[in-house]
Amino acid sequence: MTDAFTKLFQQMLEQGQEMAKAFAPPLEGLDAKGFEKLFPAMPKDMLEAFFGKTFNPDGLDARTRFLVTIAALTVQGPLGEPQIRVTVQNALAAGATKREIAEVIWQMSMFGGLPAMQKALEIAQAVFAETEEKAP
Repeated sequence: MTDAFTKLFQQMLEQGQEMAKAFAPPLEGLDAKGFEKLFPAMPKDMLEAFFGKTFNPDGLDARTRFLVTIAALTVQGPLGEPQIRVTVQNALAAGATKREIAEVIWQMSMFGGLPAMQKALEIAQAVFAETEEKAP
């Protein structure tokens, strides 16, 4: 990369960060719990509408899409941590089982490494425990 491109890229990045702050001040310094409050688990019908077969009737259902997303987030390691919680919640709401979620995470150990898999499993187990506490 040239110095001019590097400067332009840095300037664009800074402008984007400033725009994000201006449009959504509450998002600044958002942690995993705050992210979760913004995007709680959706009802199953809504999940199917947004992430399931509404836009692609012959495609993947919401459950499968969330399992694939969990796999991708697991491989990202620490970058995917805040989103894993919400995605696990939504996968459960879309009909995925705890075992399916755990297997998807375990499978990603080959691609993201053991530390990434371990952290994702810890996050998923915490969500599972919270889900059990809320159940009647």
